[in-house]
Amino acid sequence: MATADITVMGAGVFGLSVAYACARRGALVRVIDPYGVAAGASGGLVGALAPHVPENWNAKKAFQFESLIMAEAFWADVAALSGQDVGYARSGRLQPLADARAVNLAQERAESAATLWQGKARWDVIPVTDAPWMPPSPSGMVVHDTLSALIHPRRATRALADAVVALGGEVLADGRVEGKVVWATGWHGMQEIGGNGVKGQAALLDFNAAGQPQLFADALHIIPHGDGTVAIGSTSEREFDDPYGTDDALEDVLTRAYAAFPVLEGAPVLERWAGVRPRSKSRAPVLGAHPLRRDEYIANGGFKIGFGMAPKVGAVMADLILDGDDQIPDGFRA
Repeated sequence: MATADITVMGAGVFGLSVAYACARRGALVRVIDPYGVAAGASGGLVGALAPHVPENWNAKKAFQFESLIMAEAFWADVAALSGQDVGYARSGRLQPLADARAVNLAQERAESAATLWQGKARWDVIPVTDAPWMPPSPSGMVVHDTLSALIHPRRATRALADAVVALGGEVLADGRVEGKVVWATGWHGMQEIGGNGVKGQAALLDFNAAGQPQLFADALHIIPHGDGTVAIGSTSEREFDDPYGTDDALEDVLTRAYAAFPVLEGAPVLERWAGVRPRSKSRAPVLGAHPLRRDEYIANGGFKIGFGMAPKVGAVMADLILDGDDQIPDGFRA
């Protein structure tokens, strides 16, 4: 490749989304990651693209909403360029409601969603049915939203790397740093600017519920992937000794998942996974000018919402890097 216009350090979903958006606009892009594509948190199992609740609206929630709406076209384009199935589906989500107070609150949120989600998605409160893929609910009611989506994290990240290459870019373990530089180096990069890493553990079950909504119960995401597996996660561990080892905390996740959704009990566990997600002090992504590297950029901190935020992150970073058009929310700046 000729001299790169942009070098992205880090081949996770944020770094590759920035590279992809820039390459889509004609820039020559080089991505460098010594550990390889999806080596960090982007190589996980879960892949929940779930919205914030539709209330107390702010710039972060609006940004995420716009990104979730962009996601279907974004990932379809990536799949077409790479020739790979990224596992994206706007499947919706079911959440059990504990009691009458929770039902009332959910109904209030349904009213606000009608406005805030602009008619592009719904948040409904519906009764439990006897369908096999329906979570037990103490109140007899569940939330069903149609904005939530799911994706296969590893396959999607690797497809994104292949899409960058298909657009004339490079994805390398090592190479010359040229042009404008973007740092998307995960939790280690976040520690450099005062953030931290939060360990998560997840499991993959051999259970076919393809095409069903994802579930959210007892703070757990239960994700029915299209390949006939179900992912369950995850822990949020601020303190840890082994970043990549699973332990009793994951067994507790599985126990809680079986209690919340008994139909999964007995399904074979295909894989146990652990990794560290980058978290900023504010929990929002950190985008724009790098606070420590003059005339360079940062795109990091997609803690739990990285895949949902990625399409919009790539777009606003490309606007900034290529055109000097800064549309980054103030709360996202380093």
